[in-house]
Amino acid sequence: MNASISGTMAGAPPPPSGAARVWHRTVKVLASPSPYLMLAGIALWIAIYWLLCEGLKLPRFEKMPGPITVIKDWVSTDPRQGLSIYVPEYYEHIYVSCRRILIAFIISTGLGVPVGLLMGWSKTIKDYTFPILELLRPIPVMAWVPLAIPMFPGFEAPVIFLATLAAFFATALNTMLGVQSIDESYFRAAGCLGSSRWHVFRHVVVPGALPFIFTGLQISIGVAWFSLVAAEMVSGDFGLGYLILMSYVNSTTVPMVIGMLTLGFVGWLSSGIVRAIGNRLMQWHVRALAMQGR
Repeated sequence: MNASISGTMAGAPPPPSGAARVWHRTVKVLASPSPYLMLAGIALWIAIYWLLCEGLKLPRFEKMPGPITVIKDWVSTDPRQGLSIYVPEYYEHIYVSCRRILIAFIISTGLGVPVGLLMGWSKTIKDYTFPILELLRPIPVMAWVPLAIPMFPGFEAPVIFLATLAAFFATALNTMLGVQSIDESYFRAAGCLGSSRWHVFRHVVVPGALPFIFTGLQISIGVAWFSLVAAEMVSGDFGLGYLILMSYVNSTTVPMVIGMLTLGFVGWLSSGIVRAIGNRLMQWHVRALAMQGR
């Protein structure tokens, strides 16, 4: 019997390699309409952009650089307005903004997730902290600029603080909602089994809140990006926000549009990375949604 089992196991095909799994997923994605609809949406947006600025040259749009003008400068070795993929300064702006976002995202996650878990788990902690968060959350990031500049030295710290502040609220509140969404029956079942408060927190609260936590992280990184750009426009020496502002001040509209498009691509990529990490860490949740057809 053991020999037959061994023979069966020996004759079983080996599990697919990582490359095979990636290829299978790629084929599956290409077989669905999603990527083609995405490309069609981008093409439609570019067509409308070209039509407004370069095709019809409508009022209020005729002075804006169209997509052809922007792309020509973007890929030119000798750009007319000084910025392209061949200019080292372009990549320095991207690097500085990405570094600031990474630092702000790590800090806001490290603070926001524990605060949200504790607020959702303990009514006492929520009663202390939630009113403060609700008082500070509606204050725009730009209103913090006059305080951030004297509070933190240099150009770097105020910008990181402002991006962290905005992302913190989104992370903490979504985490708190995640804990509050957990069914009470799980807590009762854990109590009947004699679980300590620490075990309930570790094995019920944290896993139950994970879907909301990663949703909050996707929101927070987007919030961090537009807060960062606003901060770089006021207090910064490099970065995509600083690039956009300086292009506006110098009336160089092509670098301004290049900076805006670059910001969109980098923000989209960063949100995709957070989403991919979340799906990887929560494969059980992804499978549950798939079984529900969502």
